[in-house]
Amino acid sequence: MSLVNEPAGDAALLAGLEGASVQPGSRWMRPVEAVAAALLVGIIGLLLAGVVSRYVFSVPVIWIDEVASISFLWLAMLGAGMAVDRSEHLRLTVFLNLLAPERRQFVATLGLVLMALFLAVMLRPAIDYASEESYVTSAALNIPMSWRASALPAGIALMLLLALVNAFRGVKLAHLLVSVALIAVVAAILWQVGPGLRTLGNWNIPIFLVGFVGLFLVMGVPIAFCFGLGTLAFLATTTSVPVMVMIGRMDEGMSSLILLSVPIFVLLGCVLDATGMGKAIVEFLASLLGHVRAGMSYVLLGSLFLVSGISGSKVSDMATVAPALFPEMKRRGHKPKEMTALLATGAAMADTVPPSIVLIVLGSTAGVSIAGLFTSGFVIASVLLVVLALLARWKARAEVMDGIRRAPMKTVGKTLLVAAPALVLPFLIRSAVGGGVATATEVSTIAVIYAMAIGAVVYGGIRLPRIYTMLTETAALSGAILLILGTASAMAWALTQTGFAGKLVGLVQVMPGGWISFMGVSIVIFMVLGCVLEGLPAIVLMAPIMFPVARSLGINDVHYSMVVVTAMNIGLMAPPIGIGFYIACKIGNTPPDEVMRAIWPYIGALFIGLLLIAAFPFLSTALL
Repeated sequence: MSLVNEPAGDAALLAGLEGASVQPGSRWMRPVEAVAAALLVGIIGLLLAGVVSRYVFSVPVIWIDEVASISFLWLAMLGAGMAVDRSEHLRLTVFLNLLAPERRQFVATLGLVLMALFLAVMLRPAIDYASEESYVTSAALNIPMSWRASALPAGIALMLLLALVNAFRGVKLAHLLVSVALIAVVAAILWQVGPGLRTLGNWNIPIFLVGFVGLFLVMGVPIAFCFGLGTLAFLATTTSVPVMVMIGRMDEGMSSLILLSVPIFVLLGCVLDATGMGKAIVEFLASLLGHVRAGMSYVLLGSLFLVSGISGSKVSDMATVAPALFPEMKRRGHKPKEMTALLATGAAMADTVPPSIVLIVLGSTAGVSIAGLFTSGFVIASVLLVVLALLARWKARAEVMDGIRRAPMKTVGKTLLVAAPALVLPFLIRSAVGGGVATATEVSTIAVIYAMAIGAVVYGGIRLPRIYTMLTETAALSGAILLILGTASAMAWALTQTGFAGKLVGLVQVMPGGWISFMGVSIVIFMVLGCVLEGLPAIVLMAPIMFPVARSLGINDVHYSMVVVTAMNIGLMAPPIGIGFYIACKIGNTPPDEVMRAIWPYIGALFIGLLLIAAFPFLSTALL
C-alpha cells in the first residue's frame, strides 16, 4: 500500500506529501511556471513593503492588500494547473493499489475523465462569474474585480487542457471510451431520477456528499476534485441552485487574505531544507542530549518540535530530522520500525507548534484567533511531547550505550552558536503572532526574509537555480492545497444550506453527557477524517458545522481547536489508511507492514495525551 502522484519536495508543506521526488513540469509549461514564480516573489515583496510602511513609517499603504489578493488568486489557480501537470494533487491510492494492474489502469483513466468532466462543467460558470465581477469596483485601485476573478476561468481552462492531455497520453483508448460511456450513463440516470431525489431532503447528503465523495476517494481521484464532483452532483441533481454559486464559494474559500501565509510558509519550509537550518538544530540537540539513555529519541522529538516552529510542515520536519538521526539511532540498537513509528507520531505531535498551516487554515475557516491558536499550540505540543518522551524512555531500557560519552562543552557551545540563528526563528514567529505584534501573513514574510539572510550569512546560502525551483515547487503545492480549500468550502456551504448544522445542534443539545459526549463524538469524527482526508480539507469541510455546535455547548474555541487538530493528526498517522503513516515510512525507508506493528504504542501515547487535552481545558486556555 502506498501513495503515488503526490506533492514532492522534502521541504514543502505537505511539502510534498513527503519525501517523494519532485516531478518537473512539462517543457511547454515553463512560461506558466515563470509567471507563478514571479507572482510569489511579487506577493512577498508587496507584503514586506506593507510591513515596513506600517511599522517603520506608520504609513499604511491601502492598495497593497488589493494587489496581493489579486496576485494570490492568480498564483493559486496557476499553481493548481502546475499541480495537474506534475501529478501533484493530493489523492488517496491505498485502495487503488490493491487492484490488478489492468483494473487499476482503467480506474485511473476513469478518474482523469471525471476530473476533466468537473472542469468542463465549471468553466462556463467561472467565465460568467468573472463577467459578473466586472460590475464591481475595487475600493483602493478603483479597477473592475474581473481582473481578479478572471484567474478562476483561466486556471480551470488550464487544468482542463492538462487533464485532457493526460487522458489521451499513456492510456488505452478502450479504457477512455468505456470511461466516457460509463459517466454518460450515470449522468443520464441522475438526470432522470433527479425529481425523485429532491423529495428525499437531507437523505441526499449521505448519497452525494458522503457516498459519491467516498467512492471518488477510493478510486484515487484527487481530493479537491472529489469534493468538487460530489458538490456539483448534489447541487445539479437535488437543488435549483445555479452552478455559478459554487464558483463563488470556491473563490471565497481559497482567497482569504489570511491564507496568503500558506504559500509563504511553504516556501519557508523549502528555505529551511536548502540552508541546513534544521540540521543545525538537530546537531545542537544531539550534542546536548545524545549521551543519555533514550537521548537520541529525545533529540528526534525535540528536533521535530523546534523545526516545525520554522517550517510549518510535517513533511519538511520529518525529511530534515530523519536523515540526521537515524544512522546513530541504528548504531545504538534502535530498530528501524521503532524509529519510523516515533518519527511519524512525533510529527503529529509537532503539528500544533507555530507556524502550523493547519492552525492558520482553521483560524481562517472557523473564525478563531490565530494568535490564540499559536499561543495554545506550544502548550498542547508540549503535553504530547512529554507522553511520547516517557514512552520512548521506557522502550530504551535495553539501548546499547557502550562507548557513548557526553559531548565536550566546547562542542555543545559550538553547535549552539551555529544553531542559534535558527533557534530564534520559531520563538520570533510565536511571539510576534501570539503577542499581537503582527499577523501570521506579515510574520511569514519576515520569516522568509530572515531565513534567506541568515542562510546566506551563516549557512552558505542558496544558489539562484535552486531558489527558482523552490518558487515553482511552492506555487504548485500551494495551488493543490488552495484548490482543496476552495472545493471543500463549496461542499461545506452546500451542507450548511441544507439545515444539517442546525439539526445537528438540536440533536447534540439533547444528547446525554452534554459537552463531554460531543467532545467524544468530535474526536472520533476528526480521527476518521484525518485518516482519509488529511487535516486541511477535513478542517474546511467540518469546521463550519462543528464549531457552532461546540460554541452552543460552551466549549472554548481554542480548546476545541486543539482537540480536533490533535485528533486529526492521530488519524493521519494511524494505519492502515492514514496518509502521514505512509509518508513517514517512505522517509524512514522502512516497509509499512513492519512499522504498522510497532506504531500502536506510540498512537496510544498520543491518544492518552489527547484525552488529557480534551478533559482539562486549562491546558489549552491557561496562557490566553
